Amino acid sequence: MTALPYWHVDAFADRPFAGNQAAVMPLDRWLPDETLQKIAEENNFAETAFLVNDTTSTDLGGADYELRWFTPTSEVALCGHATLAAGHVILGRDDERDVVTFRTRKAGILEVRRMEQGYELALPVTQVEQAEYPGLLKALHVEAPVFESVSGANQTTIVLLEDEAAVRGLDPNMAELARIERMVICTAPGVDTNIVSRVFVPAWGVPEDSVTGSAHAALAPFWAERLGHDTLSAFQASERGGVLQCRMDGERVWLGGPCVTVVEGTFHLPD
Repeated sequence: MTALPYWHVDAFADRPFAGNQAAVMPLDRWLPDETLQKIAEENNFAETAFLVNDTTSTDLGGADYELRWFTPTSEVALCGHATLAAGHVILGRDDERDVVTFRTRKAGILEVRRMEQGYELALPVTQVEQAEYPGLLKALHVEAPVFESVSGANQTTIVLLEDEAAVRGLDPNMAELARIERMVICTAPGVDTNIVSRVFVPAWGVPEDSVTGSAHAALAPFWAERLGHDTLSAFQASERGGVLQCRMDGERVWLGGPCVTVVEGTFHLPD
């Protein structure tokens, strides 16, 4: 058996059993993709973050680590909460450093900073344009404006609802949504925060995500333009729930929040 270090982290949470769960697994080298997928399926979290030391020359855009994310069914192009969790694990093991960088395959180099209250994560902005998607609205059982991503790593759709009650009251047809290969973000102005959202990704093995960092790479610029300010508070109204602080910074969005380590141990991989 091969012993792999393993952390179970609740991201965007200041206590256990809140925020979004992620597994973080530093590796000595990349394992076969099939093995990474089986590990993620076994973990059965929205995402498992795998990282190895980055040996790329800094002249070619190197970072501290390479980073990849897997849901229980597939590899994804960008995951925010598992990146924050990975930063929490690395910075938590080294009190002398306050910043860690990750090189990704489709989202460029991501950065996590230690803050006075938790961490801050920089993601590339996802821009959207208004579009038509009647099949999606049918699956959600709503009539509302739809916006499709025109940039960013993940294929993203924003559905703009009237108010927080409409977001909380959604009861989508998951079987129909599972045929739509997109991250579906339903959002409205919040009651206690600037914005509220719920995120559905059944096509990628995550029926409803708990707290989605990558969704806020689209929500922050979307709402900053509509509300007229670049600093926003956000609540993702899933069963576990989570609060994010969002800050626009040119072509990046900074997302702030704490993390909690729930389990630290060893994953035993058959040889």
